[in-house]
Amino acid sequence: MTQLPILVPAAKLAPSPLNVRTSSDPAADAQLEANIAERGIIQNLVGLPVPRKKGHYRITAGGRRLSCVHRLIEAGTFPSDYPVPVLILADANDAIEISLSENFFRLALNPADACRAFQDIIQTERKSPADVAKRFGLTERFVLGRLRLASLADAIFQALAAGEITLDVASAYASTSDVERQAVIYEQLNGTYYSDNVGEIRRRLASYSYRASDPRALLVGRDAYLAAGGRVDSDLFTDVDTEAWLDTQLVDRLVEQRLADAAAQVRERDGFAEVRVVSATHVPYAVTYDLQPLRGELPPLTSEEELRQSEIEQTIEAIEAAAGEDSLTDDEEARLEALEEELGALVDRAPILTDDQRNGAIAFVVIGQDGTPRVHEELFVVPPAETVQDTVALEEGSAAEEPVQTVETEKGKISQRLGDELAMMKTELLALHVARNPAFAADLGTFLMVESAMLTSASWAIPSDLRANAPYPRVSGFVSETRAARDWTSLDEALDRSWLTLETIEARYDAFCVLPESTRAAWLGWSIARTLHAVPVGRPGADFLDHLGRKLELDVSAWWRPTARNYFDRIPKPGILALFEEIGGTELRARHAGAKKHDLAFAAQLLFAGETIIEADRKERALRWVPAEMLFGPNEDAVAGDVASECRSEPDAPATDDELDSDIADAA
Repeated sequence: MTQLPILVPAAKLAPSPLNVRTSSDPAADAQLEANIAERGIIQNLVGLPVPRKKGHYRITAGGRRLSCVHRLIEAGTFPSDYPVPVLILADANDAIEISLSENFFRLALNPADACRAFQDIIQTERKSPADVAKRFGLTERFVLGRLRLASLADAIFQALAAGEITLDVASAYASTSDVERQAVIYEQLNGTYYSDNVGEIRRRLASYSYRASDPRALLVGRDAYLAAGGRVDSDLFTDVDTEAWLDTQLVDRLVEQRLADAAAQVRERDGFAEVRVVSATHVPYAVTYDLQPLRGELPPLTSEEELRQSEIEQTIEAIEAAAGEDSLTDDEEARLEALEEELGALVDRAPILTDDQRNGAIAFVVIGQDGTPRVHEELFVVPPAETVQDTVALEEGSAAEEPVQTVETEKGKISQRLGDELAMMKTELLALHVARNPAFAADLGTFLMVESAMLTSASWAIPSDLRANAPYPRVSGFVSETRAARDWTSLDEALDRSWLTLETIEARYDAFCVLPESTRAAWLGWSIARTLHAVPVGRPGADFLDHLGRKLELDVSAWWRPTARNYFDRIPKPGILALFEEIGGTELRARHAGAKKHDLAFAAQLLFAGETIIEADRKERALRWVPAEMLFGPNEDAVAGDVASECRSEPDAPATDDELDSDIADAA
């Protein structure tokens, strides 16, 4: 039997080994400690008397609260004889069960109830968020976030209270304080695939505002935006700067003004015929579809450059002829690469514009990622067309003449700007319905990428920026003979190309859409895969490619093996010998140390292909080995691939004997 709680000085209380809770959360403990400092012990502890120590007790339930009190005493917040309410157990056999009961049957407070409770405390007690944060050991930002949740649109808050949405989803809606916008987006997404997609919720809410990190916001500047009457809304549920600028029309107007000023300076400085502004970081297709890119002329080579080009070409031919079928030495390869690079710089000269071209060019001023206006790198000209006429009109109150384009329609002429605006509104309608139909969007995206990749239509005739262009090869003229390359060729040849022969893009699209789902999926995989860049280890993007390889659980050794041609002929002799030592120890290295480089590379090819007689464990290690540069991540089963690279800068050691080692001869 138990009795009523009694007050016991904290100094006479100690935790009991019978308490079932053995771990805790430092952050939660800090919050509990802050609350106890403000309100004291609200719920009594449960304890057992200590034998032969009258008035002392061991706490079997409430150990966290006791620890908080002891820390507050040490900090001087509480006196050393601070009284703690303790319920004394009459039977020690009940200690573990009661400790478990107190901890086991706890029910976390519904987030909606907690939000309203914070709101009620502030309203009824007239406390500030900072006061509440201190009382509960929280940050003021956390309390402000809960208050934002308490002010959610009714439908969203009710869904949170009923457990129909998670706290993360509710926080996504509360990233803006505009409850009307919250309600609209919730109604659009409720019951759909994206109803619990936090990223999609935030994206749709953000489409009604600009983030402070948006290039347009950076161009305008926060002070100028606020001075013009702009409103700012903060996202209280993320740690990054996600301040939202709500008055998007004001931002757009200020951006137009800044870009117009920049365009005037560019026109005066560079002398272009026309400088247009685009309130974006790039020039979209819709802006240039009726223009032609302006191509400059290659400057002629000087007599010295022509002579140097001829010398380089002759030297390259001489090096390749001298090598014949033998592999090049490292010095020869380095020299050949330097010559090819110099030749490329001579051949691939940057085109230049004549004065007449520049004076007739149309330039675009866009926004840099850092918010600085910049001139887009590509210039354009207006092509001759029957439906586009140039007229001259004077703006009211201005003495300057500006060209105004008009477009012929069935009803007569409309301005070029009106035609562009109508096209934008028409495309907005189309884009909305494409976005609402993911299956339709997948087919459309795949078709557009394949259409562009196959060059079935001219690039300007494809009304989309979506492309699946293969990147420029890092090594010119490189031909891979790997298993993956052969399988890619087979995959490519197996694709159904029957629909590509149709004459119009509309017909090709309709034919593509009726292909079997597996066929369309194969084209999608093909389109995406061919865009991947080759990135050497250590360069930007390499880590992401490694991440993809690990997610696909790729076993490189099952697909690629080092050969004399693709690897061993390309590294120094000490590097190959180091690999022999890794596989078979110093004995195997010494056995092949006298071989010439070409024969040693061939022996290494046989060893790492498992075609050399060797102990089973060593053979397995050789078969698992691939260079570190070919791995998509740590491979504990593979021999470390850095051995060869450590020796890559060392010159080839001369052979000590013209005769091959007997093992190499047997292997050959």
